[in-house]
Amino acid sequence: MGSGYLIIAGAIMLFSWLVSSQLKSKFELYSKLQLRNGMSGAEIAEKMLADNGITDVRVISTPGQLTDHYNPSDKTVNLSEAVYSHRNAAAAAVAAHECGHAVQHAIGYEWLTMRSKLVPIVSVASNYVQWILIAGILMIKVFPQLLLVGIIVFAATTLFSIITLPVEYDASNRALAWLENKHMLTQEEQAGAKDALKWAARTYVVAAIGSIATLLYYISIYSGSRRN
Repeated sequence: MGSGYLIIAGAIMLFSWLVSSQLKSKFELYSKLQLRNGMSGAEIAEKMLADNGITDVRVISTPGQLTDHYNPSDKTVNLSEAVYSHRNAAAAAVAAHECGHAVQHAIGYEWLTMRSKLVPIVSVASNYVQWILIAGILMIKVFPQLLLVGIIVFAATTLFSIITLPVEYDASNRALAWLENKHMLTQEEQAGAKDALKWAARTYVVAAIGSIATLLYYISIYSGSRRN
């Protein structure tokens, strides 16, 4: 690996660690900010769905931490145990954000549709792409086409991470707008929810930057081999 790539990779890893640490700190802070309305994350989610006229999506509890997600295949808002039952600003932010994805699905939000179409491809690609890339580098002298295949496959995962950005930011914007317009939170709670979602979104930015940098690195290796 070139020294330039190692420096960039190190910088991205450091930035990723800083963002993750800040995100954890923010959620711990806002998990202590109890909602004045006394609603749980599950109740927040159910109300947001109802207010958007969505009646075919279920809100369920899923084990673990940071396992919150919306599943478009079975139309479920899956909230981690803490978010589902807790009554604080962090839980409200996460619950509303995941419902933001349900709203996107209901209205046919184009970026979510594009990402959903890439899910099967990325699921398969993620299992093999690193092995293909490693083999491609090892065999670059005799079979450069293998690295090119790896680059194309990895490009699909990079595209997925880029498309994820507008999907996540839009879901957060929908969540925050609903929380504010429906007067669900106090000003302090609203500010906490906004801050928490801001840092959550930055984790996707770091992931996209890292994926783009890695893709460019492999492209440079392939391009260099073609010139030699």
